Amino acid sequence: MRVIIEEDYEAMSKKAALLVASQINLKPNAVLGLATGETPLGMYRQLIKMYRKGEIDFSEVITFNLDEYYRLPPDNSRSYHYYMQENFFNHINIHPGNTHLPDGMAADIDEECSRYEEMIRQNGGIDLQILGVGSNGHIGFNEPAERLNVTTHLVSLTEETIRANSRFFNSPDDVPRKAVSVGIATILKARRIILLASGRNKARAIKKTVNGYVDTKVPSSLLQTHPEVTLIIDQEAASLL
Repeated sequence: MRVIIEEDYEAMSKKAALLVASQINLKPNAVLGLATGETPLGMYRQLIKMYRKGEIDFSEVITFNLDEYYRLPPDNSRSYHYYMQENFFNHINIHPGNTHLPDGMAADIDEECSRYEEMIRQNGGIDLQILGVGSNGHIGFNEPAERLNVTTHLVSLTEETIRANSRFFNSPDDVPRKAVSVGIATILKARRIILLASGRNKARAIKKTVNGYVDTKVPSSLLQTHPEVTLIIDQEAASLL
């Protein structure tokens, strides 16, 4: 596991964008696994700037997002479909048919999870997976548990995650209690992984990710088993290392 400590969030975001751009320049039809939330926003902004300068071309890139809320329509401003369009896809030249997110509105959610897994497989798997990390060590919506689901699945969110995500909603009561998430084994099948973390509230999770025991109760610690993981974190997130 390679750990890159940058001075602040902006520097961290620039570094992450450079690594993503490098992947695309090496393989124009790269398959990217994408994350949502506050942490990757700076990286997306940097990638948009690079695209506008002509430094990167997304026309052949294929993307698969990690997760989506269950029973939240894609046109809802709190959905991850909406997030990706507003913060990234609408500002670059990616083909809409090459962007994929789980369908949290599917009538048969188990079938949707199987379909999503098969789409990833048919596209050759993930070349570069971007991850954030929750303060409890969750990656995607793979929450701490005695055992983890290995493939895409419907997950019940913990109260800690619901509280953390309530800042994006009018109140905690509005936060969906379930989500569709890519599973831990699917994440670990990615050829390369970048994990981003910013802020002192992520320091304990980063300490456990890097130096803790490999434990399903800290899902991010399972990244220790992967041969090509890069952590890009700011000094506050690194404060307990």
